[in-house]
Amino acid sequence: MRLSSYDTGMLKLTCLCGQVRIDVPKRPDFINECNCMLCSKSGARWAYFHPSEVGIEGATKGYSRGDKDDPAAEIQFCPNCGSTTHFILTASAISKFGNVQMGVNMRLADEKDLAGIELRYPDGRAWPGKGGFDYVQDARIIGR
Repeated sequence: MRLSSYDTGMLKLTCLCGQVRIDVPKRPDFINECNCMLCSKSGARWAYFHPSEVGIEGATKGYSRGDKDDPAAEIQFCPNCGSTTHFILTASAISKFGNVQMGVNMRLADEKDLAGIELRYPDGRAWPGKGGFDYVQDARIIGR
């Protein structure tokens, strides 16, 4: 009998073509589906981890927004199939805050492995850049 990653706590994610593989040690407490331009156009649902917790195999390419003077995140994607895989902090953000967070695109996970996790909908389009987010709709629990 095969154990799913849900049974072990470890999540194993892959891009569409399988060339990029991501391992995270645990299920996240919540996932954000942000509506900002970058998140919505990259098709991502983010869970956040310390970079030391995430294992990534395979080459990725990066993109940072050109319409921001000082973007904090660089989206990573598979150069073969184009799937958004994760984001890392830019050098500027790391100099300000430290290398304390990265986001992993939970759309790459099997939905059954995310059952019971809260999915939140932050209003990134209206976010002023400081402080907390407002939300565009109530959170829901995945799989319910």
